[in-house]
Amino acid sequence: MFHRLLLLLPIALLLASASVSQAQIPLFQAKLPGGAYTVAVRAIISVSTHEYVVDGAARVTEVNIDTAGSLAVRFYFIEPTTPNLGGVGAASIEKVQQIASDLGERAGEDVWKKVVKSYPTTTHARTVEYRVAQKEHLTRIFQAADEALRLQLARSVTVP
Repeated sequence: MFHRLLLLLPIALLLASASVSQAQIPLFQAKLPGGAYTVAVRAIISVSTHEYVVDGAARVTEVNIDTAGSLAVRFYFIEPTTPNLGGVGAASIEKVQQIASDLGERAGEDVWKKVVKSYPTTTHARTVEYRVAQKEHLTRIFQAADEALRLQLARSVTVP
């Protein structure tokens, strides 16, 4: 019996060391209210950020992480574009936007905080999207992902 235990000991040690080395794979992790995203740092090919305007109605700032896998990830912040009216006009637009946001929150559905898709126009196969509440959150995500790519080190970011 004792000899059998001695024979099994190297196998047990090998299995234990394998699980430790797997846990040490550098990962990029983003934890957001809409979910969580984790990817092996070695699979990150590029990290980018850009802005664009959609139909003249919304400005989108986006961070994309391209990986060796087939799944694309996109983090974005969206804000309505408001004409530069100045004075009372701008204040009125801001007030309407605030009322709409308040009504949405009371109804339990704040659409300004959710990913919005119009099938099939804005639905992309193999794309995961996360919407953040503040532009600064995108900056934190971009910085962490960029560092993970450049340094090949684990990085994590949590967005409230």
